[in-house]
Amino acid sequence: MDKTKRKAIIAGNWKMNKTPNEAKELLNAITPLVKDADCEVVACVPYVDLSVALEVVKGTNVKIGAENCHWEKSGAYTGEISTGMLTEMGVEYVVLGHSERRQYFGETDETVNKRTKAALAAGLKPIVCVGELLWERECDITEEVIARQIKLDLFDVSAEDVKKTVIAYEPVWAIGTGKTATADQAEEVCAFIRATLAKLYDKETADAVTIQYGGSMNDGNADELLSKADVDGGLIGGASLVAEKFAAIVKAAGK
Repeated sequence: MDKTKRKAIIAGNWKMNKTPNEAKELLNAITPLVKDADCEVVACVPYVDLSVALEVVKGTNVKIGAENCHWEKSGAYTGEISTGMLTEMGVEYVVLGHSERRQYFGETDETVNKRTKAALAAGLKPIVCVGELLWERECDITEEVIARQIKLDLFDVSAEDVKKTVIAYEPVWAIGTGKTATADQAEEVCAFIRATLAKLYDKETADAVTIQYGGSMNDGNADELLSKADVDGGLIGGASLVAEKFAAIVKAAGK
């Protein structure tokens, strides 16, 4: 990663894990371990954990994110959460377009685009997830899939707003499976994402965007993955639920 051009960010994506009491315990364990981090540290937690999470990290260097948001400011959208609800609480980041949202809850590139623009308009920092299925990789269309997602998810997003957006490359075949893209595979796609951004915007804008890798990054492979020029951090699943493992990844990002 090139820290002279962009920020390194390690973000935990807790998914549907941890009650408020468990969240408090985990964050109390994490915060002292990452207090000297040379990167941005984020915990993206379930909605019910946000209040306690924000309270626990107050005065620390850990930022709090949500795992989704709706594109409307309010309305008859039972079960959804608006950007205004998040910002009033003090939430700074929001994960959007995760493959699990796409797979299980009908998210499309169009809705990801709407959510991204709403998040940016509200002052949130979106972490927009892209990635190919195993079948798509085997058919050698990874670049076509990623380019389509980038173009659609960021449609009508300005260059200035893109610079405030984090992109997380998460090969779907490597999420929660224990499989990980090799460091070279991760670098190849992250570099392609940056090249795609340069075509859509310009090189300066592309160089300013933080691109994370998020397919089963853990304390054992983080050093190698984060040593690559275009891998600027990680969106961490399972390893973010263990304080020592998450802290080891944060430490790797500081090297």
